[in-house]
Amino acid sequence: MRVVDLYRYPVKSLRGYRVEEASIEKVGMAGDRRWLVIDTNGRFLSIRELPKMTTIEAIPHPAGLTLRHADAGELLVEFPKADAPRIPVTVWKDSFPAPLAADAASEFLTALLGQPVRLAYFDDPSARPVDQTFGGPNDHVSFADGYPILITTVGSLAALNGELAAPLPMTRFRPNIVIDGVEPWGEDTWREVRIGDLRARIVKPCARCTIVTHDPVTGERPARLEPLTTLKRIHATDDGRIIFGQNVIPDNEATVRVGDPVEILASGKSNLF
Repeated sequence: MRVVDLYRYPVKSLRGYRVEEASIEKVGMAGDRRWLVIDTNGRFLSIRELPKMTTIEAIPHPAGLTLRHADAGELLVEFPKADAPRIPVTVWKDSFPAPLAADAASEFLTALLGQPVRLAYFDDPSARPVDQTFGGPNDHVSFADGYPILITTVGSLAALNGELAAPLPMTRFRPNIVIDGVEPWGEDTWREVRIGDLRARIVKPCARCTIVTHDPVTGERPARLEPLTTLKRIHATDDGRIIFGQNVIPDNEATVRVGDPVEILASGKSNLF
């Protein structure tokens, strides 16, 4: 087994990109989901509400972040200064303070997305603990849905695509680490892994929503809710959660590279049931 792809998503729900190597921190891949588009109440926004989000590129810059769009050009967004406004932001059930980017970022994104939005930055690694049902008191996450890292496997995508009329790319599922050399759904039984120099716990299967029905480049969604319809038939929990990929918590900090070997350190029965 080995790593075949690595992906970073600097702004939650904006377009991500592939990298050859990445530093893994305790809260996730360095630079991954460290920025968040929020509404005027501080609640996070995603492709579910605003499919055009995925048409906006987000590229890390030494001074902060570059936002880029084919029709609107690009904007350099600097890291918030020490005196930047801090407001409570909400990601699912979690609410915690985060500083806001300058008004220019809000104006750029508001014009593209068609409603008032702001851009927040994750500056405190201890601000958001993971769900303690699946993690420990020292486990934290940034603006990702719930856990620091998402792993998917080539074998499981091949099994899914074998059931679909039109195959889908792995980017539809927005993973961080993609692994090859695994039988379909083999990752459901993993409990601890070593990826290169990284040790990590597999803590929870990743339940999927309508985001995976949107094209990762255009944001468009076909009339049929694929791949959710097929996944519900072939890979769902007893209580109906539709699963693709596994949520992961790092146990150390390390650099992971495409080509790194993957070793299963502990396994168990399928964690779907």
